[in-house]
Amino acid sequence: MNKRFAIINKPLTDLCVLETTPIGDHRGYLERLFCQNELRSIIDIKSIVQINHTITNKKGTIKGMHFQYKPYAENKLIFCLKGEIFDVAVDVRLDSPTFLHWHSEILSASNHLSFFIPEGFAHGYQALTENCEMLYLHTQTYQPDAEGGLNALDPDLAITWPLEVTEQSIRDQQQPMLSHHDFREFV
Repeated sequence: MNKRFAIINKPLTDLCVLETTPIGDHRGYLERLFCQNELRSIIDIKSIVQINHTITNKKGTIKGMHFQYKPYAENKLIFCLKGEIFDVAVDVRLDSPTFLHWHSEILSASNHLSFFIPEGFAHGYQALTENCEMLYLHTQTYQPDAEGGLNALDPDLAITWPLEVTEQSIRDQQQPMLSHHDFREFV
């Protein structure tokens, strides 16, 4: 079997980026986005159980920072199919040496990168172009009662969003600041 993925570890433990190797010619290309066998080292024995597709219309929009509490914590594999995004993961694992540290990656349709967000990380992004289209692969189904979040604009997180914020959902705007979180809540 040909290797179709390069796994690139990032500074926060368990966080990584996948670089795919498209195979193509003058007609176009084929790009494998997921292979359980080839990605077993990061996804372990978990299966992909839910796939979500999103479109973000307006440049500057921020969505997130979302996560699910145990026992519904999930791994996510994020792809940008159209446009370009500034994708962010925040470590919310209480026992982690990088608790509340964040890392970002630029994902686009043309750079062939996907972001692996392991259990115990909040996730969000900012659209850097109009009409961004994304695909999320999840190892858990969405559980509304297990949903948690951070305020993406919390000065204590100090995420350096590259663009002026143009849109945010009311739900995301109302996420509590770290100073109002009970840290026992985190995963």
